[in-house]
Amino acid sequence: MKYADVVIDTKSDNVDNYFTYDASDFPDIRIGARVRAQFGVGAVRMSGYVFELHDELAPELEGKRILKIAEVDEDLSLPEGAVEVCKWMRGRYYCRYIEAAQCFAPAGRPRKRKVDAGPENKGAEEIACEGDAGALRDGGGDGDGVDGASGGGDKEGTGPALTREQRRAAAAVLPAIEAKKAEVFLLHGVTGSGKTEVYLTAAAKALDLGRKVIMLVPEISLTHQTVTKFVERFGRERIAILHSKLTLLDRYEQWLRIKRGEVDIAIGARSAVFAPFSDTGLIVVDEEHESTYKSDKSPKYDTVEVAVKRAVAAGATVLLGSATPSVVSSYRAGQGLYKKLMLTKRFNTTPLPLLAVADMRSEVLKGNKSIFSETLHGALEETLADGKQAMLFLNRRGWSSFVSCPSCGYVMKCGCCNISLTYHKAEDLAVCHYCGLSRRVPDACPSCGRPGLRYFGLGTEQVEQLTKEAFPDAKVARLDADNAKKRGSGEKILKEFGAGRIDILIGTQMIAKGLDFANVTLVGIVAADISLNIPDFKSPERTYQLITQVSGRAGRREERGRVVIQTYMPENYAIEAASDNDYEGFYRTELYFRKSLLYPPFSDVVQVTAMSADEGRAGEGALKVRADLLGVKGLLREEALLGPRQAPIAKIGDDFRYHLYIKAETKARKALENTLMEIKQKINTDAQAGYRIIIDVNPYSLM
Repeated sequence: MKYADVVIDTKSDNVDNYFTYDASDFPDIRIGARVRAQFGVGAVRMSGYVFELHDELAPELEGKRILKIAEVDEDLSLPEGAVEVCKWMRGRYYCRYIEAAQCFAPAGRPRKRKVDAGPENKGAEEIACEGDAGALRDGGGDGDGVDGASGGGDKEGTGPALTREQRRAAAAVLPAIEAKKAEVFLLHGVTGSGKTEVYLTAAAKALDLGRKVIMLVPEISLTHQTVTKFVERFGRERIAILHSKLTLLDRYEQWLRIKRGEVDIAIGARSAVFAPFSDTGLIVVDEEHESTYKSDKSPKYDTVEVAVKRAVAAGATVLLGSATPSVVSSYRAGQGLYKKLMLTKRFNTTPLPLLAVADMRSEVLKGNKSIFSETLHGALEETLADGKQAMLFLNRRGWSSFVSCPSCGYVMKCGCCNISLTYHKAEDLAVCHYCGLSRRVPDACPSCGRPGLRYFGLGTEQVEQLTKEAFPDAKVARLDADNAKKRGSGEKILKEFGAGRIDILIGTQMIAKGLDFANVTLVGIVAADISLNIPDFKSPERTYQLITQVSGRAGRREERGRVVIQTYMPENYAIEAASDNDYEGFYRTELYFRKSLLYPPFSDVVQVTAMSADEGRAGEGALKVRADLLGVKGLLREEALLGPRQAPIAKIGDDFRYHLYIKAETKARKALENTLMEIKQKINTDAQAGYRIIIDVNPYSLM
């Protein structure tokens, strides 16, 4: 007899377990198989995945009726090695088995009839354009492939001559691919140094060996330009696209092409790490430091960690690339867990831009009430006079960050989420950036009744208006999530900018990376302090990374660029290091603080959020979780538990939220995983508890 332990495809925490079935009708059944069988009181036929196979029945099941598996669908089965990754994900990210399995499953549904123009007959580049709402076509990858660097290769896997540093990096990576060795390389290359060409060279090696390649990019908007480079090098027919902006139909078809072995390269954003290849040879994670690689929905996985786990299962090589590696990745490289490779020079040998810091405190003392320091204003005048282009960066959209009454201090807040509403002048609405609620700004204060609510804080809308007023002869445009909502609108703005029909482009993180424009010689960072003031231990790291990434957009051809960093905190170590292009200096300082406070990489920060429509239940629930954890002898020191306290964003939608933080050292990780999973299952399966908990390991945001 053959028996299969199956994970049932249902959302209930009550059935997050294995269920044993008779699999003797399917002698070739394998682990990962997608099956259908009767389940539950009503004997309804449901789907599931085989997680274990064995020849004998477990003793506790002897004498019980064992139902038979009715169907096996090989097309929708998980790839080889996926189940081991799923088991690991359940423990690491406190998710259900089926949630992990669904990461590897197709998100869409099959087409009902054959359509001549279906995705199976389209080129990968065409799929990327159609599915990518507002794909940004200008620039390249991480911006490292200069003109001709990746466009000059033919479709036989050859490309342009590599620089000495690129050859050295490739020489380290290629033997690991050939040996089918699960190694991780951290490619630390300055902006414009040609990391993309190293990716392409490594991919060619894996393909030559008959193995598969997964290429990950941090933003869906960067998918198209990455696809273009891979198409130019390897041909369209070898590439599939996986990301959430494709239609469900196209996502299914692309997934199936990968599963059936019709392609050997998968390109996409975060979720593409689960591409259903069974013989993966290389996984590339471009801009590995980016926050978008951390899932904000269950499973709350870290893409880099999943990539490494998949590589171990497949004997594959992982190549992480960044101009500003995460502190955690750099530490792992320093400990010998990753092998570090360096690209210190730009591909075209143009020096990195000159950076200047403008102390906005001095500007205020001089009576300058403008958003532009004298330095930035003068630099913009010179740039425009020379017929060059500029980019202005502010990581806050809208007109003003909040609306308040100067008489009584009232602040307009979201009734659902209890956070300040951001004013958007274009729509004349105050908007919640969490749940989307919008309201008109009243003529009088709802609290004291006095007229004259005022707008405080700076957003990209306001910067656009003030820039037009300061430089009336310049052509000014803005690119952020608000004006890129309409399909193709973001692409259109960047095409205009690339064609030189826009002189000054203002934007958020959308312009901070992946863009490569020959005529941009100036970048102005309007307010470098914004990310520093977020209550999160990662704020200095994000500030350093943002400044460095957006600075890399300037001077990418023959002429050296300029960057002006405006700040009220010029003495902050993150801003000082960024202005000096001193990654090592920043890393040493940040690592010192992290070690002294026991933050990653010296621990995992585990965020437990207790949620309830009843605020009291949420707070009581968080306290009970703390007590349960401390009740396990030897598990945690009391000082390793922070809180519980009300979340900075106390309410989202209908739920009040309380946070409890655990600093879990590596040696305590496994015991904590087991205990927390037991606590989570007990609470979330108890209909009388009145609250539920969500667990996030090393969350991107502590808000």
